[in-house]
Amino acid sequence: MNKKSKLEKRQGVYYPTKEFKKQAWINNKSIYKKGAWSSKRFWDKLARDLVWIKKWRRTFVHKPPYFKWFVDGQLNITESALDRHLEKRRNKVALISEPEPIEENLSVDRQGQRVFTYYELSREVNKFANALKKMGVRKGDRVGIYLPMIPEAIISMLACARIGAVHVVVFSAFSSNALKIRLQDTKAKVLITADGYFRRGNVIDLKKSADAGLKQTEVERVVVVKRTGNKVKMSKKDFWWDDLIKDQSDVCEPTVMDSEDMLFILYTSGSTGKPKGCVHVCGGYAVQAYYTAKWIFDLKISDVFWSTADIGWITGHTYSCYGPLLNGATFVIYEGSPDYPEPDRWCKIIEKYGVSVFYTAPTAVRMFEKYGKKFVEKHNLNILRILGSVGEPIDEAAWNWYFKEIGKGRCPLVDTWWQTETGGILITSLPGIGPFKPCFTGIPFPGMRFDVLDDKGKRCLANKEGNLVLRPPFAPGLLRGVYKNHKKYLKTYWTDYGKKIYFTSDRAYRDEKGLIRIVGRADDVIKVAGHRLTTGELESAISLHPDITECAVIGIADEIKGEVPIAFVVSKNKKAKGVIEKEVVVQLRKEIGPIAKPKQVYLVSDLPKTRSGKIMRRVLRKLFTGEDLGDLSTLANAGIVDNIKKIIK
Repeated sequence: MNKKSKLEKRQGVYYPTKEFKKQAWINNKSIYKKGAWSSKRFWDKLARDLVWIKKWRRTFVHKPPYFKWFVDGQLNITESALDRHLEKRRNKVALISEPEPIEENLSVDRQGQRVFTYYELSREVNKFANALKKMGVRKGDRVGIYLPMIPEAIISMLACARIGAVHVVVFSAFSSNALKIRLQDTKAKVLITADGYFRRGNVIDLKKSADAGLKQTEVERVVVVKRTGNKVKMSKKDFWWDDLIKDQSDVCEPTVMDSEDMLFILYTSGSTGKPKGCVHVCGGYAVQAYYTAKWIFDLKISDVFWSTADIGWITGHTYSCYGPLLNGATFVIYEGSPDYPEPDRWCKIIEKYGVSVFYTAPTAVRMFEKYGKKFVEKHNLNILRILGSVGEPIDEAAWNWYFKEIGKGRCPLVDTWWQTETGGILITSLPGIGPFKPCFTGIPFPGMRFDVLDDKGKRCLANKEGNLVLRPPFAPGLLRGVYKNHKKYLKTYWTDYGKKIYFTSDRAYRDEKGLIRIVGRADDVIKVAGHRLTTGELESAISLHPDITECAVIGIADEIKGEVPIAFVVSKNKKAKGVIEKEVVVQLRKEIGPIAKPKQVYLVSDLPKTRSGKIMRRVLRKLFTGEDLGDLSTLANAGIVDNIKKIIK
């Protein structure tokens, strides 16, 4: 299936080869016409490929700002993700779990690799589902999951879905306070956690954080996975995972769920105030997760798919769990840091398991680039056939390095746009159609009606930046509300352009071919002397400098210009501090113009980031405003904040 020929380049954009197009699930542009002609009929037809207990009565109902898909339909997502594969591919590998500690043994020891066939995964899900029921968990109850990237995280999510419980996954690197807020808001009945996990060779005591987060919550029981063997305190309401499942049946009948019943709640972090609990439902989410995974990653039976996202994020939910399983694919999860213990750990995992579809974040790509080609060249990555980018707009330098050095110019690079709120990818170029253009996310997924509007609601012309919006009938997987907060739901998504248009809060523009480029968040706009500049645009220009591996731009108040940009840059070369700073200023003037000149450029060794790789620009901004920096425990490198403080003083 893997072809060596390079993608075709025409007028500055890339297209799949004829050989790739022949084997792709979707290789004809007519799919966009089908989706545009009648989005409701389009999704109605697609939904029939999943396992339904009862067919829906109406495909789409809209009562702004609320809407429903597949009304009165009934299903259980685990029947489509597990049960339906058991007849023909019960012995096919579903899940491969790679621990951070190096361990060549394929045993089920918690230190080693763990491999589950569809049959084995189904049995484990059923056993834990029965254990949850025995603990009193019922349909509609909320269950907190505070686990690292280990198989029990996937099993826990699926077991909740099996019995109709609503899973609330909390990123394992989040603080105890962040956990408490989510448990309190959802009134979770049970929490699933672990004794600890490995991170860069260290054992992180997760149970200690979990215990602190449980205070003043309604959690009745805690399930603890024995992962590292570190000594932890166990109270009367704590139970070891293994003890709970050892006598449980491996048969559990799936609970019948209405299409619009809640499947999970996932919280988005905000710069201020309480995080928003995005509500996702069973039917629409399942359909969207299935088809976006199938078409965008062109998943085949022979593929091994690795999405590097943690399940604490929406990417982890949809493409490190549900999406691959709905397609009967084999997928990889990895516990640790992709550059530990050596910078080529990620290369070793790709080579070791024959990963053919690789989906990661621009931050990770820039990290790989920073270490240099020598680590890549040691490994045979020819098995790769599709590359993906997620999480933030990818700059041109990172795009080209990823495409040329990792994909060798022969792998379609699908840049993807979506949000926690959308449930799945909604903008990208399909690998069997293209085109693929550096920095441009691509074309709306078939059936999606996106637009770029100015502040008055008028459609922007080509190459004119505006606000990215989604028109009805929306995506089946789009959130159905903010948990217990209608006002927040209305104000955040349905106020700027009325109750019938979903505002993404992202800035974007279309080129002449209709390809969409995401510029950045609407609240990341800097107004310099009345001129609108987005931080994403400035960062993309800076990243074209050959020595810059990473950068972040913020806007700060200025008495004369209103706002001015401040740039933080990480360089791979040891040039004098003043030289790099001057070159960045020249670069911005060249790419954008004098208006983009930053007030200050700071050369730093790293940028504050979450474990998922997201650069926390709001932390940098608060260093200048004097505001409280807030909880920094979610940062992977909290110490860098103090270092930057010293530099800017």
